[in-house]
Amino acid sequence: MDAGFLGIGNMGLPMAGKLLDGGHGLTVFDIRDAAMRPLLQRQARRAASPKNLADQCEIVFVSLPTLAAFRAVAFGDDGLAKGSAMKLLVNTCTVGVPFVREIEQAMATRGVTVVDCPISGGPPGARAGTLSVMVSGDPAAVERIRPMISLWGRTLTIAGDKPGAAQVLKLTNNILSAVALAATAEAFVMGAKGGLDPEVMLAAINAGSGRNSATEAKFPAAVLTRSFDYGAEMHILMKDIDLAIAQGEDLGVPMWVCQAARLVFKHAMHQGAAKEDLTAIVKYVERDAGFELPKTR
Repeated sequence: MDAGFLGIGNMGLPMAGKLLDGGHGLTVFDIRDAAMRPLLQRQARRAASPKNLADQCEIVFVSLPTLAAFRAVAFGDDGLAKGSAMKLLVNTCTVGVPFVREIEQAMATRGVTVVDCPISGGPPGARAGTLSVMVSGDPAAVERIRPMISLWGRTLTIAGDKPGAAQVLKLTNNILSAVALAATAEAFVMGAKGGLDPEVMLAAINAGSGRNSATEAKFPAAVLTRSFDYGAEMHILMKDIDLAIAQGEDLGVPMWVCQAARLVFKHAMHQGAAKEDLTAIVKYVERDAGFELPKTR
């Protein structure tokens, strides 16, 4: 199939690349020419603007880091909503239920169906094709794009038949991931300051009940190497944490542990961590502890 892809960032580039790997035709747009270059070199076509992309493509995927960026490309003066060909908009972003409903209602007046399709696994998962893909929306529309979104990962979960259900699932996943990262940062600094080898801790924890996405992926790849380059900036995770807690509060669910994790990240953000990699949260725990984890990889 042919499709458009808007937003060629740390996630969008490998995800768009997987569509090309699967033999699909692709037209791309990003405000940065350099970001599109690897795809253009693989025979992807270049769109001149979001509207131009929606003028050419019936199916358009969007991968953007913030709600403001999504709103601008969707409804700006040269936005997707003004395109003549787009009939199916696939949202891969974590934006929360209210925003998805806003997009869905606005696009419906233009004859465009919205499918909600957030993903989990970070840039490493996007590059490896091992993302967890969560999708909700009109069943016929979901089936139409299934051959494409299945290229992104081994697991495709249908959360429901209305856009927004996949957002609830993604926020549930992301708040658990954030809590795990904050707790793992504190626990590893505690253990190492207490005399333990971080590699010994890692082996024991990943064979025991404390294992989580931080111990299995983030710490081996980006913390114990001291590279802090997992691939997502902290302000993006902060946005997801805020959306998840707002979702819980809207439903009347107590979010005490999640609120505590938010404070850990807020503390780092107030010290200038917004543009740092999310794994850099460890450095702020270290700073307050007066102890630095040794580089072991």
